Amino acid sequence: MTTRTTTARRRALALAATGASLALVLAACSDPDGEGGTGDETGGGSASAAGIDCAAYDEFGDLDGKTVSVYTSIVDPEGATQQDSYKAFEECTGVTIDYEASREFEAQLLVRIKAGNAPDIAYLPQPGLLNTIATDYPDAIQPAPDATAANVDEFWNETWKGYGTVDGTFYSAPLGANAKSFVWYSPSMFSDAGYEIPQTWTELMDLTQQIRDDTGGQVWCAGVESGDATGWPGTDFIEDMMLRTAGVEDYEKWYTHEIPFNDPKVVKAWDTAGEVLKNPDYVNAGLGGVDSIATQSWTDAGNGIIDQTCWMHRAANFYQTQWPEGTEVSEQGDVFAFYLPTDQTDVKPMLGGGEFVAAFNDRPEVQAFQTYLASADWANQKALSTPDGGWVSANSGLDPNNLATEFDQYVAGVLTDPETVVAFDASDLMPGEVGAGTFWTGIVQWLTGASTQEATDKIEASWPK
Repeated sequence: MTTRTTTARRRALALAATGASLALVLAACSDPDGEGGTGDETGGGSASAAGIDCAAYDEFGDLDGKTVSVYTSIVDPEGATQQDSYKAFEECTGVTIDYEASREFEAQLLVRIKAGNAPDIAYLPQPGLLNTIATDYPDAIQPAPDATAANVDEFWNETWKGYGTVDGTFYSAPLGANAKSFVWYSPSMFSDAGYEIPQTWTELMDLTQQIRDDTGGQVWCAGVESGDATGWPGTDFIEDMMLRTAGVEDYEKWYTHEIPFNDPKVVKAWDTAGEVLKNPDYVNAGLGGVDSIATQSWTDAGNGIIDQTCWMHRAANFYQTQWPEGTEVSEQGDVFAFYLPTDQTDVKPMLGGGEFVAAFNDRPEVQAFQTYLASADWANQKALSTPDGGWVSANSGLDPNNLATEFDQYVAGVLTDPETVVAFDASDLMPGEVGAGTFWTGIVQWLTGASTQEATDKIEASWPK
């Protein structure tokens, strides 16, 4: 994967910042009553009510009665909003979307490809996995059609298109975008205790110690269990620390293997994460010792904040969807999140991620669905179909007014902050056997007793020659 420069990332954010203006134009075009939105404020309504352009799919012919199979790691509750966002396309075209989600997606997709039983569409959470598939199974994966590429060229920055390209061939359009550098907390607990939101990493660690001194309890809660994908939440923590201790340029050299996985700069990032994750005085609130992080489900790990047995939990914006039903996510509510701070003064790194749409069949109905998913129509339908929030996109056609929650608006603001530099999830850009393999297992081994040097040496030895 080609290294992206800091300048390119800043340019990407500058372009993204124009998205609000473009979105207003798009909303006006699709909103005949001029009152904002796309005409279906409940989400998942009819194509005519949603204001999407069905003529965009005429070039694919008569698709009525056809079916497109989708395989993904996006399970409920996020899976339900995904399926709701397809209803306008299904009404437009007569195509039925057969949606299948699995927590074992990463392992099972390759099994299905090898067996000749690939789905029509798969949502790849790692560009590194795309590279593996395109390299090892070039006859299975299909290049994106021209109509899909045209939408990506119009609505996405070229950096995102690059993540979906292998050896000059564009395969996978971006889908959603994740922002991962956040710390969840209880506003009322902070307010009652007189704690302020830390503005630097040093202040965050000072606050951690202060809470420990004041309460005598453990401060952070964490969990990395996720079925066959166990370990991935820990890689996010390491990546955030790599951005904050080594900087963006060395971060990029790390995932491209210009520096080895066990380089001293990488070891420092792991050790900095360990100041929280491997300190028994700080973790794992109400759940057990440090090693319990390896077996605690990431979906439930933050619930200690609701129970007031935990003060902080580092997790992405999409963790918003994991809170128990009825939880109010706002600055005056039950939970909210603040930006994971840095001691850096010249840059505000944000760890990002997203899914990419890969096709394993080039039937017209499959290409039509790929094109829909890369459109502004789909981005706005997805926003309107997600009334509880927890989803954002880097699609410039997305009207930010359609984002459901105060937190989603906050995330959008962080992403468009001129000082923010978005760095794509490193494990997702590494070769699949590392980024979705030994890095994940290395996290588990590290949490259950291995030293930082042992863990990073083992991962380095696994890097494909």
